Amino acid sequence: MASTGNRFVSAQQVAEYAGVSRSAVSRTFTEGASVSAKTREKVLAAAQELGYHVNHLARGLHDTSNIVSLITTDINSPFQSAFIDELTQQLQKINKIALVVNTKANDEDVDTALTQTLNFRAEASIVLSGQPHKDLIDKCIANGQHVILVNRNQVYDNAYNIRLDNHAAAFEALAILQQQGCKNLLLVNSGIGSPGLVAREKGFVDAANKAGLSVSVARFGDTSYESGKHIAKQLKEIPDGVFCVTDLLACGFIDGLKQQGIEIPTHTVVIGFDDINQASWDAYQLTTFRQPLTSISQHIIQCLQANNTALNGEFTYLLEPVWRKTTRHN
Repeated sequence: MASTGNRFVSAQQVAEYAGVSRSAVSRTFTEGASVSAKTREKVLAAAQELGYHVNHLARGLHDTSNIVSLITTDINSPFQSAFIDELTQQLQKINKIALVVNTKANDEDVDTALTQTLNFRAEASIVLSGQPHKDLIDKCIANGQHVILVNRNQVYDNAYNIRLDNHAAAFEALAILQQQGCKNLLLVNSGIGSPGLVAREKGFVDAANKAGLSVSVARFGDTSYESGKHIAKQLKEIPDGVFCVTDLLACGFIDGLKQQGIEIPTHTVVIGFDDINQASWDAYQLTTFRQPLTSISQHIIQCLQANNTALNGEFTYLLEPVWRKTTRHN
């Protein structure tokens, strides 16, 4: 926003410069408001000359703010940064402004973040990390704010819940490893314990138990490349089939195995989850499950555009495997 001296140009200054009333300036910049063509021309010319822009934040105190808060964590991780990039682009297409709130993904931080969104009059909050308390969600909704929860554990009646079928994808990962003759199985996870990661681990272990197979579970640190590499280097026995609950863990795990002379997929078959950009790199060519970020983001946009109705309900996405070279065949 342009300014004169150390102050932003005000609507009152535009009115005085154009020789019109303050309300005429407001009507000029309000879609559908009544204003004569001559007055509109004078106001727009004055605004151009002075460098005036509408203060949408102030307008939001009386009307919709067009602010949509994204409550998230691990912003620098490949998956989360790709999701935020896609979602913010889709929001901008419908003239919404993203307010990104970076949390540590624990419930207390998420609750604090939701409270902040009320202070900024956000019209909607999209929770990508953590698990907010029900009473706070109810408070947000009572204040006219929509709440969208993405891949969270609990389902709230008054919020809209977008979920991934992590459990089914984990069952399919086990089936793929079985098809390739893998019997010595390993699941690689972090120690974070987020809802999606827990669901993938549980689904894989449940599938193995149902098939009469034993599976080792290795957890370490945060959900990072370094954690995956650390787990690979600590192995006392090399498995022939591995499911990593994220691609980032898988990339680190693969490099850790390669440094020990383990060939993939000749000695060990590896499957990841997310389909981050790095999964398609020549160094990995990782077979994985793709999260449909574009479809999820467009789904969120459709929810926000249906703001004349109560925003509640649930939708679950099924995930398809992406076959690459860390499996021997498809």
